Amino acid sequence: MRTAAAFAVLVVAAATAMAPSSAQGDADFDKITIKVTPVAQGIYMLQGAGGNIAASVGQDGIVIVDDQYAPLAGKIRAALSGLGITDKPVRYVINTHYHGDHTGGNAPMSTTATVIAHDNVRTRLAAGGPAGNGGSVHIDNDPAQPAALPVITFDHDLTVHLNGETIRALHLPAGHTDGDVVVFFPQANVVHMGDDFVRYGFPFIDVEAGGSVQGMIDADKAVLAQVPPDVKVIPGHGDLSGVEDVRAFVEMLEATSAAVSKARAAGKSLEQMKQDKVLEPWESWSGDFISTDAFIETLYASLGGDEGGGFRRHD
Repeated sequence: MRTAAAFAVLVVAAATAMAPSSAQGDADFDKITIKVTPVAQGIYMLQGAGGNIAASVGQDGIVIVDDQYAPLAGKIRAALSGLGITDKPVRYVINTHYHGDHTGGNAPMSTTATVIAHDNVRTRLAAGGPAGNGGSVHIDNDPAQPAALPVITFDHDLTVHLNGETIRALHLPAGHTDGDVVVFFPQANVVHMGDDFVRYGFPFIDVEAGGSVQGMIDADKAVLAQVPPDVKVIPGHGDLSGVEDVRAFVEMLEATSAAVSKARAAGKSLEQMKQDKVLEPWESWSGDFISTDAFIETLYASLGGDEGGGFRRHD
């Protein structure tokens, strides 16, 4: 399986998975347990290391959204089997994007499951990187082994009919990456938002892989426009959430983007923005993974900055 060689500012935290994990080699997967949270009838959220997993479990079999890391595949299967609902295996895996903490289990899961993703996910997995946010986080990925590549890909949306649920994967471009999908479980009133919505603080926006802050804002607003107010939201990382959590996240993205845009318009450099603490009002969002200064870099890169750290804009 390809390496995720530097979400490297963190060591994987057992059980919680509140933030993106570090390289697979840094983690002691033997110590990680899989936490299963019932979300709605037949829908569960699994947390271990890496991105949150959504699972539709029923007599037709199992569909999971994302699959964390290869060494955890056995634990994930055991947790699903332990629910006592079905003896059928995982039949489908839907990847929300290409990062290794969400796709690392593709190869072992593919022994029973068909892996589904957006076209760009297969392309990026096959090629390896690039991935990074323009300087503060960089991931050097090896090309994925053939068994890890999605077998079914799509451009706009795709529907899986299983367990009485109409599971819809919708591509929302240029947010976290250029291959993002959000997965809706309309009968259960649940949505898995991938890393377009996270609960660890300032988000990682992979500008080098086609992500942008405006794309993330647009994606989140598009989801809010399609779901009822009582929908249960599974974030890419962190605890089960609701509409108000997503709205607060969008408000932060819009306000911080406006602050950096204003500073750029005033002729301030990236380093001046950091020195002036232009994001100080949102300091509570700073975390171990994406600090305030790192998020200034992300916004600067996403909004078209061209100084320092090898920033590159993807339109």
